[in-house]
Amino acid sequence: MNAKQDIALSVIIVNYNVAFFLEQALLSVFKSKGIETIEVIVVDNRSSDGSVAMVRDKFPQVTLIVNEENVGFSKANNQGILHSTGEYIVLLNPDTVVEENTFEKTIEAFKSNDRIGGIGVRMVDGKGTFLPESKRGLPTPLVAFYKVFGLARLFPKSARFGRYHLSYLSEFESHEVDVLSGAYMGLRRSVLDQIGLLDEAFFMYGEDIDLSYRIQKSGYKNLYLANTTIIHYKGESTKKSSVNYVFVFYRAMIIFARKHFSQNYAFMFSLFIHLGIYLRASIAVGKRILSYMLPFLWNSGIGIIGLYGLAALWKTHEISFPTVVLYAMIPAYWLIWSLTNLLAGTYDPPFKPMKLLKATIIATVLILIGYALLPKDLQFSRLFILIGALWFLSWNLLDRVIRYILFKQSSGWNPSSKKRFLIIGEASEFKRIKLLLLQHMNEVEYIHGTWINTPYPEARYHVNEFENRTNLTLYDELIFSAKDLSAHQIIQWMTTIKSTHLDFKIAQPDADFIIGSNSIDTTGETYRININKLSRPENLRSKRFLDLTFSSLLLTSLPITIWLYSNKLGILKNIYKVFLGKLTWVGFIDTNDGYKDPQLPALTPGVLSPNPSAAYTDRNIQDKLNILYARDYSVITDVKIVMTAFRKLDQQS
Repeated sequence: MNAKQDIALSVIIVNYNVAFFLEQALLSVFKSKGIETIEVIVVDNRSSDGSVAMVRDKFPQVTLIVNEENVGFSKANNQGILHSTGEYIVLLNPDTVVEENTFEKTIEAFKSNDRIGGIGVRMVDGKGTFLPESKRGLPTPLVAFYKVFGLARLFPKSARFGRYHLSYLSEFESHEVDVLSGAYMGLRRSVLDQIGLLDEAFFMYGEDIDLSYRIQKSGYKNLYLANTTIIHYKGESTKKSSVNYVFVFYRAMIIFARKHFSQNYAFMFSLFIHLGIYLRASIAVGKRILSYMLPFLWNSGIGIIGLYGLAALWKTHEISFPTVVLYAMIPAYWLIWSLTNLLAGTYDPPFKPMKLLKATIIATVLILIGYALLPKDLQFSRLFILIGALWFLSWNLLDRVIRYILFKQSSGWNPSSKKRFLIIGEASEFKRIKLLLLQHMNEVEYIHGTWINTPYPEARYHVNEFENRTNLTLYDELIFSAKDLSAHQIIQWMTTIKSTHLDFKIAQPDADFIIGSNSIDTTGETYRININKLSRPENLRSKRFLDLTFSSLLLTSLPITIWLYSNKLGILKNIYKVFLGKLTWVGFIDTNDGYKDPQLPALTPGVLSPNPSAAYTDRNIQDKLNILYARDYSVITDVKIVMTAFRKLDQQS
């Protein structure tokens, strides 16, 4: 691990299936000052999204280490460190954008004080909001207690209660801190030679805390550097609502406690952490259930009450309702209307009244068909069904209006579903980004430009005109051209605008994607040229519904149909796995080398492929068939494939 004199800094990026973010991160790294004295190492943990091919094709100057399996964050970083030669090392997440001077400032800080062992920097999310994990205190049992039980959030400016995120210290001033973030972690090689590399007992989370603590124990300091800022799209919110995140993170904390604290201290810490695990897991589960159930219960509750009100009105005209109608059929009608709208994507933002109308008409026709098949004693009134459908439409529209008035950000209501874009960049990039948006977006109201040096026809403003922020209320998204703006300028804009309604995106030069993050709770979004229908929420939901429906029918008919299959155990296993969501009846063609085109949406493995009657070994043909399947997807496509290859449903995927 002896450093070569000509390499000042080694940047190590561990990647796993985030090709677009990785490309953007590398582009920002290679715009850095003093890049000629910086080496870049990417360690890939067996990505299947084309990350490796992208790095080899677009960044041949990068040292690429390709693992045959996902070895975890710590081990992968250690691989990179052992291959590196720089006097200083930076561990960098792939979902980041660094300023041009970030590495320069890091090296300067190291050189200013030889007792500095580790350095972190100011981080913001995709909305320009400061990420508190940029600076943290040591998670002692007491600090853990304050965080787990919410005292840190209640008293953020308290030096006692705000120790976890050091929230009482200014984000704009550099400070000595206890813990650095693994998203950006500058390290002095000589210190690593002394204390050792990352502890591989930590697979994910906790390794940055452990390493930071060992730096301090060895007599060195950890510095939070406030004079440079990076974007970290995921931030600490990376699946905070996920129960799995809660367990993995807090278990990492227990490993840390057992390693560094005394037995009694570790027991106290472990106790608080276990309490935290169950508390946070319960909160996470509860929030998820409530977020899904409350709107449904509110909407359905009032809606069904309205139907019973109609029934009561009917009774005043001496029309009686059988008991089974009152207690079973009326709620069933509402469920059919609601389920049909769910599958049609009515409840997906932005809200479109025509979707509601079409889905309700379809559901009403289905109800009327079912009604005609009922015994005569249960056929009480077709008019009631039609008026009930009108009530369903009326209440759902009124419900949307109510939620729009009370909760504009969460209702999904948007009187105009068309988006309004402002592109900050010169003419050539404006045209390219505009084309990309028009190819991706179905609904675009207008796209305006902002010129920097040279005016062009579509540019409404000069960039300096936005000192008056009122102009920004005309737009939904602000897209920065990375070709025409520095990372420093982009980050400065994001952190100073502070608009709650405005989303930020970055368009990299010559790239067919635009990356952004709409909030701290989202991992990031991409617009890509080759948009596909399969990625739409309503189609993914319909596909899952079809899987469950067909599996149920197949299971019911199995006493007869099982004799059609040579692998009888295979068909049973496939039905079971489809029910669990581990398989889908129709999925993408598995390529020979496990590569998955990054344009394709995430999809569970399929029993059948888009063309089950033929076997293609050519990778280009496989890719084209997968893209065509995703691009032109409909539920009918899956039905046709399943019916065509019905006797192949027993094959093992």
